[in-house]
Amino acid sequence: MRFTYLIVVAFFVTSLYGQEAGYVSNYSWEATPNYETPIDSETDMLAVMEKYVTEFAYAADRTFTEYYLEHKAYWLNSNDKIEDYNKIYLPYDTNSILLESKARVITSAGKVIDLDNSKILTAYDEESGKNYKYFAFEGVEKGSIIEYYYKEKKDPSYNGTAFRLQSSFDKKVVEFDLFSPANLVFQFRTYNGLPDVVQDTTAQDRLHWQLKVTDLKALSEEAQAPYQASRGYLVYKLDKNLKTGKGDLSSYSSVAQNLYNFYYAAPDKAVEAQLQELITSAVPDTSDPEATLRLLDNAIKSGFTLSETSGENLSDLAMVLEQRVANTTGLIKLYVGLLNTLKIKHEMVLTSDRQQLRFDKDFEAHNFLTDFLIYFPDFDTYLSPTDMFTRYGYPPGNLMDNYGLFIKEVKVGDFTSAIGKIKYITPIPAEKTEDKMVINIRFDPENISSNQVQMERSFSGYYGMQIHPYMHLAVGEEREKILEGLVKTMDQNAVVNTAEVRNEDPELFGVQPIQFALDFTSDAFMEKAGRKYLFKIGELIGPQIAMYQEKKRELPYENDHNRSYYRTLRVELPKGYRIANLDDLNIDNTYEADGKELFSFTSYYEVQDNVLQITADEHYRKNSVSPALFEEFRTVINSAADFNKITLILEPEG
Repeated sequence: MRFTYLIVVAFFVTSLYGQEAGYVSNYSWEATPNYETPIDSETDMLAVMEKYVTEFAYAADRTFTEYYLEHKAYWLNSNDKIEDYNKIYLPYDTNSILLESKARVITSAGKVIDLDNSKILTAYDEESGKNYKYFAFEGVEKGSIIEYYYKEKKDPSYNGTAFRLQSSFDKKVVEFDLFSPANLVFQFRTYNGLPDVVQDTTAQDRLHWQLKVTDLKALSEEAQAPYQASRGYLVYKLDKNLKTGKGDLSSYSSVAQNLYNFYYAAPDKAVEAQLQELITSAVPDTSDPEATLRLLDNAIKSGFTLSETSGENLSDLAMVLEQRVANTTGLIKLYVGLLNTLKIKHEMVLTSDRQQLRFDKDFEAHNFLTDFLIYFPDFDTYLSPTDMFTRYGYPPGNLMDNYGLFIKEVKVGDFTSAIGKIKYITPIPAEKTEDKMVINIRFDPENISSNQVQMERSFSGYYGMQIHPYMHLAVGEEREKILEGLVKTMDQNAVVNTAEVRNEDPELFGVQPIQFALDFTSDAFMEKAGRKYLFKIGELIGPQIAMYQEKKRELPYENDHNRSYYRTLRVELPKGYRIANLDDLNIDNTYEADGKELFSFTSYYEVQDNVLQITADEHYRKNSVSPALFEEFRTVINSAADFNKITLILEPEG
């Protein structure tokens, strides 16, 4: 859920009428542009100028309004970039009005070609049902500049707004300006290397803050990187009103109280009865609170539908209980109502997706309050009330390992209220998300090139959550395909003899791992080489990621969640043969910090009574890997790929 919280603006309107958006209204570009372009012909694109202006003012009808200007000039020096930027879409929002827009092309020879209104086209998006306007640039050749600006008037947003200024291409000049009436003071914070926003002390009759960056370097995307969260960006928020003396206007204390008042209002008797009816049908025995939470969460996410649309019926708790359809607001009300009915202690949590915008615990701005969780302090567990593909104890991993605003109910006598506190959301430990394999391999005595394989594989935690809640729904060919898929990743031509699923009941998720027992025959792992045989033992653990990095890592490597792999392979060695290269099975790559193992891959073996037993375990106990640790992490990742390539040499004894 993307949560936007607007504080009351009535106290603004008592002063400073008539301070309209003079800067945005009067802004225009130079009739004769003079941009410096690169001499290096290998550069395919450069932003020669980007300018962003946000201006808060009072409109002629005395309404508090936000005016916004965006002005960009891009030098394009490749056919691909010309293709990428031949259309520039303009904003479309029911809460905004496009006031003015202009576009032009500046050729490499300096000729200026203005786009007339016929080049501002409209497109219809069938999925969203919205119309979009866009500039259609024509006749752009390599070395040309496309330039455009637009102005819009919209409902003000001032409790926390993020501006991402760094992109995947270099920028010559980037400017950001914010204007406000003289009584409204804003605060700013910049991230990922951007300089501070500074106040223009020469401004009169209003306040003005500005940021100017020259030669802002590109930030290239890298695999598994939190690219959006790593870009240079700024956040601004309204802090105080000098006219009223009211400060800390974007504080989280008001968020906590308003959310509590909205979601924790006591339901009427009819709704209470509906809630109790749902509890009775979903939970036969409520004596175990954690079991109750698992059953309720599973019942809601398998029996209710989340709608992305708005509408009173979708957020009205009585209608949600009756129709089993809700939007995010309706679902949160449903969970809060059930938990209060059951008297299960809990706290509402607001946080952000750390891969998009990591929560700043030291700067209170509402743009960090984008996603809901529910926390259970008695069990130190969480659930997501709005992600229908998660289950109790395992909310979206990218909302954890992050900070968040915890909203806790407090009671003083008969009075109830709420307080908000910023706390760390501890990620689920690796031992709670496991992929376990136990494989027994025998050789056909009549045909040593053929293997009979018995495999037991189990999944828990986030790995189990991908399949455990839904496996009972798979029947017939679909079920057969899932089971065979566990084998086909090792050998497409394997013959599956038997397949069994254990602990399939979706209500067992989080209690016991789902298990698959498969028996199959394969000749893909053996290869004859004269009197010897090559046994591709490593392929029995399935394909592994091999991570290559030609250049130095610049961005963090982010995993969704911690995890562990346990693999035990037991090989009944064929009579008359020995293995010549057993020591190839010994791999030990471990990285520790402050006495704690963070990443590891360890494999080893033992031979007893003609049975070779191999252990190959792998652990990842840290989600975010800094560039400084990347090589250690990559070594561990590649260890599994190295094991996957191990081929044992079986040679005749004597």
